[in-house]
Amino acid sequence: MAGYSNVIKGMHHSAYRCKDSEQTRQFYEDLLGLRLALAMELTATATGRPVKALHTFFEMGDHSFLAFFELVGEEREGMFDSKSDFDLHIALELPDVQTQMAFLDKALSAGIEVRGPSMHGVAQSIYLRDPNGYVIELTAKLERYDEVMSQHLHHARAVLDQWQRTKFEAPVQGG
Repeated sequence: MAGYSNVIKGMHHSAYRCKDSEQTRQFYEDLLGLRLALAMELTATATGRPVKALHTFFEMGDHSFLAFFELVGEEREGMFDSKSDFDLHIALELPDVQTQMAFLDKALSAGIEVRGPSMHGVAQSIYLRDPNGYVIELTAKLERYDEVMSQHLHHARAVLDQWQRTKFEAPVQGG
């Protein structure tokens, strides 16, 4: 078994493209309540290539960040098409289901489509889209979350190994 040293302390930030920094700020700061903590205009890449970009950081409760890049003149066709949950989604943890329901009401009041709540065994989630087409999952842990997840920890490698052996077999049809 591999040794784990916990050298990686956690997530500092995860960065995504955005089509408009102000629309993105309205969603993450005004709707979700994440503080806009840093905005930096960039005029050159690390290699010196000229660029016109704004890099914004929104702070979460654990002091990690969701970050976004708006690049002027570097848009690619389809880059802001709505993403499937399976392609990309950003899951943010809420303290409880009551807070989640308050966000559901707030999003609906703002005219944002919400899917869910969906039960995932030991967590419940709602889903909405940000102005860039990304799926945002707002999830709340339920009562036995830690207990059940610790049980899954002991089987994760075996499940992955089984997947690798069988992933190209025909799926089992439900009855």
